[in-house]
Amino acid sequence: MNIVLIFDQGLAGAGGKSNPNVGLTAVKGGVGSALMMESHFEKIGAKVAATLYCGNEYFLNNQEEVVTKMTAMVKKVKPDFVVCGPCFNFPDYAKMAAMISANILEKTDFKSCAMMSVENGDTIADYKDKTPIVKMPKKGGTGLNDSFADLCDLIDATVKGSSELESIKERICY
Repeated sequence: MNIVLIFDQGLAGAGGKSNPNVGLTAVKGGVGSALMMESHFEKIGAKVAATLYCGNEYFLNNQEEVVTKMTAMVKKVKPDFVVCGPCFNFPDYAKMAAMISANILEKTDFKSCAMMSVENGDTIADYKDKTPIVKMPKKGGTGLNDSFADLCDLIDATVKGSSELESIKERICY
């Protein structure tokens, strides 16, 4: 099973707050924070086919372009599932992730979700009915591995068309 990750510049390892204008970028395989997710993906037979990312400020200044082009990039890769996140408690990244995931679900046949902490309450309220949003802690550490395991449960059930999908969503999503 192939996964596409959508990151901001920080999680992609392309510079944090010091490099917010990174343009749209596509990299084969996983980069940056993808490494912390790989062991979880392996448990469900998934691998990262590509990582797509851009800077937070670039996104804020080009929202429609970013959402449209990221969706087009996903169409080219043809993954089994798209993960937009983990966004932790970063509000700009959470908004980008939710917007892209919702657009993928609305305009393509690909499956997608966003992943963020409760601190992104406005984005969660605006998008929880448009895309699954997996719960996670606001920082790494306690609870992060559990949220990655939950993410993998969602991916696996979605891709396989499991009858347990709705109960999994109720348990792990906002």
